[in-house]
Amino acid sequence: MDFLAQHQPELLPRNRQLPPRGVIEAPHGTTIVAASFPGGVVLAGDRRATMGNVIAQRDIEKVFPADEYSAVGIAGTAGLAVEMVKLFQLELEHFEKVEGVSLSLEGKANRLSTMIRSNLGMAMQGLAVVPLFAGWDVDRQKGRIFSYDVTGGRSEEHGFAATGSGSLFARGALKKLFREDLTEGQATTLVVQALYDAADDDSATGGPDLARRIYPIVTVITDEGFRKLTEAECSEIVRAVHDRRLEEPDGPRAALL
Repeated sequence: MDFLAQHQPELLPRNRQLPPRGVIEAPHGTTIVAASFPGGVVLAGDRRATMGNVIAQRDIEKVFPADEYSAVGIAGTAGLAVEMVKLFQLELEHFEKVEGVSLSLEGKANRLSTMIRSNLGMAMQGLAVVPLFAGWDVDRQKGRIFSYDVTGGRSEEHGFAATGSGSLFARGALKKLFREDLTEGQATTLVVQALYDAADDDSATGGPDLARRIYPIVTVITDEGFRKLTEAECSEIVRAVHDRRLEEPDGPRAALL
């Protein structure tokens, strides 16, 4: 990237020329959620991409491993977001090969912040990328979650976080159901419940599609590294949540006091 910046900077994504006016219609990814538990962190996303009022894709993947101990969930312009993730993965791999050690989780979060900030010009044209970053902090021995705004502003979230068009509804579900002592299994169920609630109230968020067997992408990051739940594991969680929702359509109730 440094070589390109010096010799052919126009080839870098952040330097591409855009039309001076108007908003470009492009597929957008929507809701990403994350929740921590004592042994790590869970990062999950729905599968729908929208373009205006049209469903552009029903089975897009929005959660990717950044390296062995971290992952990125993307919300915003899908094409640019996926490209940003690929560059991020490449930079982390390059750093490890050159330095012989992995970048700290804090350093990874800061680097992603810089990459988002470099996309500000496109964000002003409506092509924003707003990811959620989560990982296992090897130094602190805990899972951590970082959220961002379109300017690259970074915030560490404690317990849970959500981003994307359905984040308002997902965050409400997370707030009511989250506990500090969740097990890994409970944390994965929690993020599926949050995505279910987001899809219930946000048209751009896709709920589990049992007919097409399209389920949310759910990943777990612990001291053993990054792991993506298999389709069978996701199916089991989704079907359990769905069956319970047939009895209580609004989801589980939280205690008043």
